[in-house]
Amino acid sequence: MAKTKTVIGSAAVNRKKPLWVRAKRDVTRNWDLYLIILPILVFYAIFHYAPMYGAIIAFENYKPARGILGSEWVGLENFRTFFGTYYFWTLLRNTLRISFTSLLVHFPTEILLAILINELRSKRFARVVQTVTYMPHFISLVVVCGMVLQFTKSNGIITKLFGMNTPMLNNPNLFLPIYVVSDVWQQVGWGSIIYLAALTSIDQELYEAAEIDGAGRFKQTIYITLPGILPTVTVLFIMRIGKVMSLGSDKVLLLYNEAIYDKADVFATYVYRRGIENTDWSYSSAVGLFNSVINLALVVTANTISRRVNQLSIW
Repeated sequence: MAKTKTVIGSAAVNRKKPLWVRAKRDVTRNWDLYLIILPILVFYAIFHYAPMYGAIIAFENYKPARGILGSEWVGLENFRTFFGTYYFWTLLRNTLRISFTSLLVHFPTEILLAILINELRSKRFARVVQTVTYMPHFISLVVVCGMVLQFTKSNGIITKLFGMNTPMLNNPNLFLPIYVVSDVWQQVGWGSIIYLAALTSIDQELYEAAEIDGAGRFKQTIYITLPGILPTVTVLFIMRIGKVMSLGSDKVLLLYNEAIYDKADVFATYVYRRGIENTDWSYSSAVGLFNSVINLALVVTANTISRRVNQLSIW
């Protein structure tokens, strides 16, 4: 009891000390751990936080000759202009449609693949399956999109398989399934790795006890496997929600064309066209900033809901 009181008293004294004193002591004690994360902190400081200063041009009529501080301040004019255009609703609809469809198809597929690989009796065959499924992740996106374009052109393999004689990517209604299926093929194996790692942490005695009680493999999956990886699923799902509006421009740019702009154009591609091709930096920055704010709101909302529903969250 006396020892417990001493520890509690010591903790109370430490809490009364200034923050910088406690931080200095922690750095002194764990300097090697801080040294390991130093390159990561430097990377994020240079490439993620420092560029945030440039977001100021979203509220300006930016002129490179005048610089960021010397350009004319226009406030929310760029945002009002964007919200009042036809493009706003089109981009919002396309971005949400493509992102949520990819999320609803891709996310469960990763979990299902991990569970199926984990259920394989032959560990050698399981390793072969895992290797084959995550190898497409290492193929360049340019190469993957080139393959998709070749397979879906007028005389492509997939086009012939579906009995069509015109390029499939010229049909606006086919862009979404082509995008999602090709994305799943390339990323599902890689995404399942983290779930396989989570599956190894589940106590095997739970499966043995369930088997003794007469539970089959399906019930073991429902009542043991899925609850066991639920924390991992929750964290990754919240992170995916935070990227709903950040649909990458690279793949869309490589696949779409003028015939399917109405169904394929998203925020990222619009920012690219207005900022890089049309050199309208302030307007494109306003669109990109709006996109980032919505992402932040989505991840905070998803995290809050998860914390209240199942007491699992990122913070």
